Amino acid sequence: MDEVKQIVTDIKNKNLKPIYFLMGEEAYYIDKISDYIETSVLDEAERGFNQMVLYGRDVTIDDIVGHAKRYPMMAEHQVVIVKEAQDLARSIEKLAKYAENPQPSTVLVFNYKYKKIDKRKSLYKTLKKTGVVYESKKLYENQVGDWIRRVLAPKKYEITPKAAQMLVEFLGTDLSKINNELEKLQIILPKGTQITPEHIEENIGISKDYNNFELRKAVGERNVIKAYRIVYYFGENPKDNPMVVTVSLLFAFFSQLLTFHGLADKSPRNVASALRVNPYFVNDYITAARNFPMRKVSGVVATLREFDVKSKGVGSNAVPQGDLLKELLVRIFN
Repeated sequence: MDEVKQIVTDIKNKNLKPIYFLMGEEAYYIDKISDYIETSVLDEAERGFNQMVLYGRDVTIDDIVGHAKRYPMMAEHQVVIVKEAQDLARSIEKLAKYAENPQPSTVLVFNYKYKKIDKRKSLYKTLKKTGVVYESKKLYENQVGDWIRRVLAPKKYEITPKAAQMLVEFLGTDLSKINNELEKLQIILPKGTQITPEHIEENIGISKDYNNFELRKAVGERNVIKAYRIVYYFGENPKDNPMVVTVSLLFAFFSQLLTFHGLADKSPRNVASALRVNPYFVNDYITAARNFPMRKVSGVVATLREFDVKSKGVGSNAVPQGDLLKELLVRIFN
């Protein structure tokens, strides 16, 4: 995020580079930087003659270079943005020759999503000398909650740890999807609001009581009634609560419990660091560790591996998801 801020600050200060090669698994920051260049480098009057958006599937590297070598009309710069540039993966190394001596009056932007170029080859090395190469890396699940808080803070919003966790468990680590939902909440809620699970439930449609976070907590507490109630809800609403996601999250939880049992230092700060979780959730692991000794946790992990296969339809095609989840709880609690 600091690297993104620096790139944006340089662009704002007119410290422009001739090439911006934006690549990586996380599309959110690629779009953010590209959109900023698209809306801020040229003013509205200049864009008509000096700004062009191309798509990787429709052009060749030679086409792009041809456009990039043109001179701007009645402006200091022209901007050429290549979206979906990953479609040029097979020929992208041909860009190296242009990158050695790029047109200084052109700002050439590549949105190379979900992939990255080979850092051992000449294109990467040349781009590092003459332009900007930004790699947008996918965040780990345990990092997304902090990212949500950092995004909301400048906009004068806060969010509870549980509400942030609900968003992560429902939307995964796709920052664009999460940001879309946060923007909806900012339209509805006044500045200064602390976003709660109730806000998430009312405005996004994620149940604050029947979700994977609550299931995991109920299992850790050995709250059998609550766990079965949630699983029953999942069985009645399988499209919104796919079993493969539930099993994956439970597997991650019990894998972390194995790590917890192996810690010599079980102080809250060390547990949060070792498990890579928000300190708010440390007590959940302490409680679960009391209820599930290490030997039992090892057995549960093996069971979850078995049900991961079943959740994907192997050997259980005729068994409803709800019944499989109930069977899984029986195996976990016994």
